Amino acid sequence: MRTLCASTLIGEFFVIGFAGLVAMKDPDLATGTVWTVSGIAMFLCVALCGVVTRPVGVALGWALQIALIASGFIVSSMFFLGAIFAALWWASVHYGRKIDEAKARFAAQAEGAAPDAA
Repeated sequence: MRTLCASTLIGEFFVIGFAGLVAMKDPDLATGTVWTVSGIAMFLCVALCGVVTRPVGVALGWALQIALIASGFIVSSMFFLGAIFAALWWASVHYGRKIDEAKARFAAQAEGAAPDAA
């Protein structure tokens, strides 16, 4: 699960950075504010890569997905990109857990089939 989720989060890191560049062109937004919000979101993407295997990591990941979709009110294309990344996040969590379960079953089977060295 960790690899799939981390890959999604790193992709989001870059998308948030590019969205910050687009938002910076809005004359109603202060450049400092845009980069503070974008920087915090980008930091969260990287930080979540380390805690994604914990339940709080997945919950924070969902919160980040909601924030990414909500950023569409500032940069309209983020509605679409946020929805795409939310779907990728769901797939990463869902299929990542299935892969982890399959790995655990395979390891248990391999352990049970190995002869004892006693």
